[in-house]
Amino acid sequence: MLTVLVDYDSGNLHSAEKAFQKTAAETGGTVIVTDKPEDVARADRIVLPGDGAFPACRRALGAYGGLFEAIEESVTVKGRPFLGICVGMQMMTTWGREYEDVRGFDWVGGEVVKITPDDPSLKVPHMGWNDLVIDHPHPVLEGIATGDHAYFVHSYHFRVTDPAERLAYANYGTQITAIIGRDNMVGTQFHPEKSQATGMRLIRNFLAWRP
Repeated sequence: MLTVLVDYDSGNLHSAEKAFQKTAAETGGTVIVTDKPEDVARADRIVLPGDGAFPACRRALGAYGGLFEAIEESVTVKGRPFLGICVGMQMMTTWGREYEDVRGFDWVGGEVVKITPDDPSLKVPHMGWNDLVIDHPHPVLEGIATGDHAYFVHSYHFRVTDPAERLAYANYGTQITAIIGRDNMVGTQFHPEKSQATGMRLIRNFLAWRP
C-alpha cells in the first residue's frame, strides 16, 4: 500500500513524514513525499498537509502543473482515501475568507473564517493543546474519545455547512472544527504528527481505513 504526502512547498513535512513512515512500517505500507502527479495517480492513499495562509497554499498547489488535477481525480473519481491536515483540510471547503475570497476544492461545503473567541482574553492564533469533543463516530476515530488532546496552530477555522460532516470540535471561546469527513475524505485542523498518542492513533486508523 502506497501513501503519498503531497509536497507543494507549503511547510516543513519532516515531522509528518516521520510519523506516517513509522506507522506504515508497522502495517507493511510505504510512504513517500512527492510533488509528482504520476505518484499521486498511483497512490492508494493521499495526505495533503499545509501550513500558512489559505490563499498562498491554494495558489501554490495550483502552480504545480497537474498536481491538483491528479489529487482530484484520485479522490473524487477513484475514491482513494484522503486526509487533509491543517490548511490541507481547510482547502477542502467551498470558500476561504483569509485576506480575500479564494475558492477551495468544494469537497465539503462551508467556509474558512477567522477565529473570533467570545472571551477577549483568548489569543489568536489558537496555539496549543485542546480537548477534542467527538460529534460523530467514524473509523478514523476508533480508540479516540472526547477529552483526548490534540495540538492546534491556526488563526482561521472551517465552518461547515452540514453538521453531519463535522466529526469533532474543540472549544476555544467558540467551537473550532477539529475533524471533518465525508465519503472517502477526512481532514484535521490539528496536526496529528504533533499530537502524540491521539495523533498516532488517527494516522494508524487512516492507514487501515477502507471507505
